[in-house]
Amino acid sequence: AASDLRWVTPPPAGALRQALDLLQQLGAMQGDALTARGRAMLEWPTHPRLAHLLIEAQAVGGALPALAADVAALLDERDPLPRGSAAGVDLSLRVEALRAWRATGQSQHGADARALGRIERIAGLWRRQLNAQAGNGPVDPEEVARLIALAYPDRIARARARGSARYRMANGRGVRLPDGDGLNGFDWLAVAHLDDGSDEGRIHFAAPLREADLEALAVEHDVVGWDARKGALLAQRERRIGELVLSQRPLRDPPCEERTSTLCEAVRAEGLGLLTWTEATRQWQARMQSVRVWRGDPWPDVSDAGLLACLDDWLGPWLDSVSTRADFARLDTQTMLAALATRRQLAELDDLAPTHLSVPSGSSIRLEYFADGAAPVLAVKLQEMFGQADTPTINAGRTKVLLHLLSPAQRPIQVTQDLRSFWANTYPAVRKELRGRYNKHPWPEDPWTALPTRKTVKRARPS
Repeated sequence: AASDLRWVTPPPAGALRQALDLLQQLGAMQGDALTARGRAMLEWPTHPRLAHLLIEAQAVGGALPALAADVAALLDERDPLPRGSAAGVDLSLRVEALRAWRATGQSQHGADARALGRIERIAGLWRRQLNAQAGNGPVDPEEVARLIALAYPDRIARARARGSARYRMANGRGVRLPDGDGLNGFDWLAVAHLDDGSDEGRIHFAAPLREADLEALAVEHDVVGWDARKGALLAQRERRIGELVLSQRPLRDPPCEERTSTLCEAVRAEGLGLLTWTEATRQWQARMQSVRVWRGDPWPDVSDAGLLACLDDWLGPWLDSVSTRADFARLDTQTMLAALATRRQLAELDDLAPTHLSVPSGSSIRLEYFADGAAPVLAVKLQEMFGQADTPTINAGRTKVLLHLLSPAQRPIQVTQDLRSFWANTYPAVRKELRGRYNKHPWPEDPWTALPTRKTVKRARPS
């Protein structure tokens, strides 16, 4: 493996990853191991791309090895045609120029004879290794493209629109033809050389590619993803060359594990708001989280952050029937969350963090809990607490509630966790201020012994 090598200067991680990916595409490696094809490529004294091209052409036979020798030689040397030549970027026209020079000694398309001589010497070396005769016949541009695609499968390119000079390659990068180039208008190109422009690369060598030749290079992928625009699970079987999709069809039964993982990722991306949260569910969450704050492990973390971190555990088992946002909304969120707690914890929850407390008047008043473990609020009419000296508690007596003592108009008169102090020190001033304003409600001088009630004075008067 590359990580086992002792580098004088370690290569950039990104470049090393791209090189390993290329060797995988060329069949030279499988995982971290060299394949039989990879060992065969080592016998050819050239770049792995060209070695792959030559080996594949040799296996096909016929006229292809001779053409492969010419193409490999041209790709290994500088362009024999002058910059701005009418031949444009079409590599097949360079092959024509090489063959014409080899057959007649005459240059075509303004080719440099000395450059052609160097290219021919290299082509001759490849022909000897391929056991092939020189080919001087007509050049099929699509056969040239077929060979380029073998060496550069990551640079197979599709036009972004019909007739466009702009293309997208299999590796995802955008490239374009020079203005007015003769290859403009072809839907598919096999690109060999290009510049390293920051935005779109400029194509230097390419040839038009037959769609029929793409099938041999395509790989079938099952794609399962979440379409955020449609709010739906997307599952389809695609035939692809890198990032270019040749065809696709719906996938009726995507793998369960991949399906679940995709839906969980959709919730991570869009948030827990994909699910339905009633007030009761949010209060259940706050109660459970409060007990965790008060008592620590092993009480589960049901905070929003904690839930997003373990979606597979509590949400995953319920996703068999989910494919859309509407399906998410129909799930019972509280029932799913309960799976994170043990049976014992669920039973203890009602004791440690009850939803309601009984007050002296006999009323059962709902508590409001908070996920950060702050004291829950008991908002109760002041008159209903007459006769109680101490602040109510929960959590087995360890946590005092925060009393919001309300006026008859249901507005807080006092917020306190010390009811005894309120009766002794604050109540007399409250009584003086409010008994005239709310004269139908009892305001006894002695709240310690007064009868607690939620009624007015007339309705509360004994018969």
